[in-house]
Amino acid sequence: MPSIVVVGANWGDEGKGRIVDYLAADAAASVRFQGGNNAGHTVVNDFGTFKLHQLPSGIFNPNCVAVLGPGMVISPEKLSVEIAEVEAAGIEVKLCISDRATLCLPIHALEDTLEEQRLGDLAYGSTRQGIAPAYGDRVMKKGILVGWLNQPEVLQERIQFMLDWKLPQLKALYPSCDFSQTAAEMTQWLLEVTAPWRPFICNVTEPLKALQKQDANLLFEAQLGAGRDLIYGEYPYTTSSNVTAAFAGLGSGLPALRPERVIAVAKAFSSSVGTGTLVTAMEEQDDFRKNANEFGATTGRPRDMGYFDAVATRNGVELQAGTEIALTKIDCLTGMKDLKICIAYEGEHTENPIWPQTAALSPVYEQMESWSEDITGCRTFESLPKAAQHYVERIEALMDVRVSMVSVGPERDQMIIR
Repeated sequence: MPSIVVVGANWGDEGKGRIVDYLAADAAASVRFQGGNNAGHTVVNDFGTFKLHQLPSGIFNPNCVAVLGPGMVISPEKLSVEIAEVEAAGIEVKLCISDRATLCLPIHALEDTLEEQRLGDLAYGSTRQGIAPAYGDRVMKKGILVGWLNQPEVLQERIQFMLDWKLPQLKALYPSCDFSQTAAEMTQWLLEVTAPWRPFICNVTEPLKALQKQDANLLFEAQLGAGRDLIYGEYPYTTSSNVTAAFAGLGSGLPALRPERVIAVAKAFSSSVGTGTLVTAMEEQDDFRKNANEFGATTGRPRDMGYFDAVATRNGVELQAGTEIALTKIDCLTGMKDLKICIAYEGEHTENPIWPQTAALSPVYEQMESWSEDITGCRTFESLPKAAQHYVERIEALMDVRVSMVSVGPERDQMIIR
């Protein structure tokens, strides 16, 4: 049962989408096991350039079923829009959507926005898509399950139950809250906007177990990275779900999953979106950010840019139990005169420096030799400039985990397999 889990070693935006898109060519199923519409994967292939937010990156393989797992929170209208965009490119969508996943509703997005506004300068940096409130409702046993879309009477009953509990709290805490949609109106709206994908709702465990029996390749993908994990990330500046490989089975519908490979994806430099600490932040970021096209796939927000942080990345690889590393966007470092890697931190509390960040820390850098050659056409590791090879090898030594894949561009064929 070949199972591969692709996860982020840093704070997200590592390039997981292009790794999954590459691996999905041989996959029978591509599974998203957590998160929702609050982050995205940019995929570049023969069909074009796509920013996927809820659909698994394997959606482009006609022989691969795309699975939205029970660990997800699903924004219904935006999923319909995303499906339509993919279909418009000539893709035949093959989906299985878990009946146990949680719906992320407009009232959750409103709640998310109102709370960020209330917090002001102390805000978490949320994308305001409603992810945290939707997960919160699930924990409070007030969530609305995807499977209820096929039981309209139950759906309306559960929405009413949720509104009776939620609305008094919202109106008390946020005087500007003017949400007035009734349970009946919400139910009708949901039935309308989910019409394109309601036929795909099922118990996803069954088709996945059937594929396992056939010894089919299963591919599991996470959103964000280890630094944003709810338990082990830089709390409270985290996402609201578990983004580690250990959750892949639970969040996908295969609780007993034992993956053969866990690919921890890391950029050849550091980047971060949202609130939190980036120890290796560059003093001058604008030109590098623009050249590397480092803007959030969902929000368009500029990412904070830094040098490769071996301390944070090794921590992330260990949290993910990575068996190998995929290093992305090394081509963006071409021509960088001041090329260096953070190998340690200085300051108090360095014995536990990462996540949560509770002390002022300074990076200890190791200077690296740079290169100026265009490497986007390289297809073997040996064809890279010696300085680029040494950069990868140094990261590999610091991580103590094999770097098995190196991307030198966004296209599918711009991937070096070692």
